[in-house]
Amino acid sequence: MSYDAIAPLSCDKCPRLVDFLASHKAKQPDWHNAPVPSFGGRDAHLLIIGLAPGLRGANATGRPFTGDFAGDVLYQGLMTAGMTTGQFKTDGQDNLKLQKVRITNAVRCVPPQNKPTPAEIQNCRPYLTKELTLMTDLKLFLVLGRIAHDTLLRHYGLKPKDYPFAHGSLHTLPDGRQLLSSYHCSRYNVQTKRLSVAQFQAILDQAKKLADI
Repeated sequence: MSYDAIAPLSCDKCPRLVDFLASHKAKQPDWHNAPVPSFGGRDAHLLIIGLAPGLRGANATGRPFTGDFAGDVLYQGLMTAGMTTGQFKTDGQDNLKLQKVRITNAVRCVPPQNKPTPAEIQNCRPYLTKELTLMTDLKLFLVLGRIAHDTLLRHYGLKPKDYPFAHGSLHTLPDGRQLLSSYHCSRYNVQTKRLSVAQFQAILDQAKKLADI
C-alpha cells in the first residue's frame, strides 16, 4: 500500500487533539491513534480532500476513509469509476491501489465529535501545502465538504466568498488546476438525503474525466 506521512506521526501542534489521541491509545492500543498519512502516489492527477479521520475509521486503521461508512461509499465509488485495482477491505489489510488518485484530509488527527477548531485546521494546513509542492502532476482537487473546500482556498491565499462552496461546483484556480466540490459522503448526509450514493458516484465519474484518469 502507498502511504505517505507528510505530517509526522509525532506531531504535537494541537494539544486538544494530542490529549484526545492519548485517551484512545489507552483504550485501544492496537489502533493507529496518530496523524493519518495520505494514501496514493504523489504522481496523482486527482487529490481527494476530506475533513478529518473518523474515530473508528481512519484513526483505527491508519488509512484515510477506511473502516467507516464514508470510506465504504468513497472506495466503492472509486472502484465503480475504475480508479482502483485490487480488493478493498474495511480494515485496510488489502491490496487496494489507487490509479492516479491520492486521498488525504484537511485535518490529519481525529478531533472530538468530528469537529476540529479553526486553530487546529490552521495548524494542519502547512502539511497540505507541503504535500502540494510535491504533486507536480496534479490536475484536480475533489474536496468533500466546506472545511476541506475552504482549507484548500486558504492554501492558495484565496477568499472562500470568491469561490463559493456548493455541491457540484467547479472552479479554476490561479495555477490552472481545478476545484470540484461535493458534500461529504458521511453517513449523516446520506441518511438525511442531503447526498445520495448515486449523486456522489456522479461526482466521482466527473472527477475522473476532469483529471484525465
